[in-house]
Amino acid sequence: MSDETLLELAEHIAMRRGNDVVETKVAFGELTVTATLSSVVGLIEFLRSDASCRFSTLIDITAVDYPNRPARFDIVYHLLSMHQNQRIRIKAQVREDEIVPSLTGVFPGANWYEREVFDMFGILFSGHPDLRRILTDYGFRGYPLRKDFPTTGYVEVRWNDVEKRVIYEPVNLVQEYRQFDFLSPWEGVRYVLPGDEKAAEAKK
Repeated sequence: MSDETLLELAEHIAMRRGNDVVETKVAFGELTVTATLSSVVGLIEFLRSDASCRFSTLIDITAVDYPNRPARFDIVYHLLSMHQNQRIRIKAQVREDEIVPSLTGVFPGANWYEREVFDMFGILFSGHPDLRRILTDYGFRGYPLRKDFPTTGYVEVRWNDVEKRVIYEPVNLVQEYRQFDFLSPWEGVRYVLPGDEKAAEAKK
């Protein structure tokens, strides 16, 4: 999508929903519209129904954490218009004590996305039909995608193949993944891999 087309779309949105739009920005071939939190649902409903937009598909809802900012979070929505072959990003700043209006009345599929955002960031949604944690375990404390969430000192839950049941145990951060092999795969590795002996036998 050309930047000119996106700029025209941004101008159209700003003209029709001027009170809702804080800023529009085109970067890397994408249009981002920053909106006020209270107007997010109305703006997205407009983007879905307006004949020049027709963003009929909700792709994702997520958040970004900025711990040192007064409005700590950005709530971010990604929409797709298959009719116009366009994508758009809507974002709004959210304070830690603010409640975000639920989008489930416009896009029912927002249900699980909002539960994920609540589970990972602790952002609350008003009007959500079933705002429960969805990715973490029962009784889990904290919000894993916040920047200040500690990586140690917590309990993890996992399936134990020996005991054939779910077990709880202290988090153990395995560092084996840090042993990288930087050799080029095109030049070949200098150590023996399992199965190499079969190739050697086949050459005899």
